[in-house]
Amino acid sequence: MDLFSFNQQSLAPLADRMRPRALDEFIGQEHIVGEGKLLRRAIAAGTLGSCIFYGPPGSGKTTLAYIIADTSGAHFEKLNAVSAGVADCKRIIVQSADRLRMYGKKTYLLLDECHRFNKAQSDCLLQAIEKGQIIFIGSTTENPYASLTPALVSRCRVFEFKKLSDGHIRKALERALSDEERGLGNLKIRITADAIAHIIRFSSGDMRNALNALELAVLSTPKNSQGEIVIDLEVAEGSIQKKAISVDESLYYNLLSCFCKSLRGSDSDAALYYSERLIAAGCDPMLIARRLVVHASEDVGLADPQALVQALCAMQALEKIGLPEGRIPLSQAIIYVCEAEKSNSVVMALDSAHFDATKNADDNVPPYLRDTHYMSAEERERSKGYKYPHDYGGYVKQQYLPDSLKDRVYYVPSKNGQEAGKIRKKDLLKDE
Repeated sequence: MDLFSFNQQSLAPLADRMRPRALDEFIGQEHIVGEGKLLRRAIAAGTLGSCIFYGPPGSGKTTLAYIIADTSGAHFEKLNAVSAGVADCKRIIVQSADRLRMYGKKTYLLLDECHRFNKAQSDCLLQAIEKGQIIFIGSTTENPYASLTPALVSRCRVFEFKKLSDGHIRKALERALSDEERGLGNLKIRITADAIAHIIRFSSGDMRNALNALELAVLSTPKNSQGEIVIDLEVAEGSIQKKAISVDESLYYNLLSCFCKSLRGSDSDAALYYSERLIAAGCDPMLIARRLVVHASEDVGLADPQALVQALCAMQALEKIGLPEGRIPLSQAIIYVCEAEKSNSVVMALDSAHFDATKNADDNVPPYLRDTHYMSAEERERSKGYKYPHDYGGYVKQQYLPDSLKDRVYYVPSKNGQEAGKIRKKDLLKDE
């Protein structure tokens, strides 16, 4: 390593310096890179093809891409979809094709924020991926099935990354504190148990966030008379910009559970009390708002669809206004959700449909519902028979589910609120 490389590495942020260099150092995602798992075997064997990593920030997506490239001995290129364009991709493709032809060396292309690529940008990669000129690794926080083009997703294996646990974050922090080569091990640091617990809790499963907070705490704290850097709870609060919750972890989760069950139980007094207890204790009010949105669908649903509107508006108002005024629209939405008629028909329908979609999948959809754009003349003839609802006044009874599921009923209206007495069109109208 030359002097310039050494300086660049030593001045890099702690999160970058502590980036794992091998699979044995990698923390988390045991469901895909644990011993014996498919991705780990493919990496070890050097047989991993193009893939897409998606999951929350700081969960190890980019780090694993670096490890894959290092393990395989391949050339590594990195682009960010926010700033890269078609010209950048084409340049890398040409260079990788030459490198493969002349030296037999593979090229991995890591594309960060790949959900930002438009169709034209994505399409320029397709042929190179198919020919093996590049091995594509897309990294995104968005669901690729919704945010990327189907053509690109179909050429890649998708791996979902999970939010890191508190145990994973703790392990990374302890490693950074003890590592003398890349971490903070050369410094005399004394960090209290409640300080490290605070950083772990408010990093929200984001390892980069936790390491950045630790580094800021260390760099901004002067040494005491014994030459120690003491990181206490007050310093930790400042480094991660979150006040400590003034209740223990057990009580925190109990209060959150009480809040949710009060919403479901239609007790607006109790729900307001628990929400204020949580906020006063240091809980992020956006967590309360997010739970409120979920319960507006889970427990109120179609008995009063305005509950979801109220919850979403309150969450947006809280985000834009902040505290303390943001508590007013939040409280309004809490009261509305509590006092609204209750129905869990949406959740029941979702659970039943999910079961059939995953455990009893049947892709033999009725021919007349299929896409006719790319059908042959013979297939198009077989697909005839679709009834256009607007030709029948807006609704006509016909089979939409596959034959094996044609009699399934997922949504059953409750007898509460706006669902009371509701009869589904498919149960009311008959064929003319």
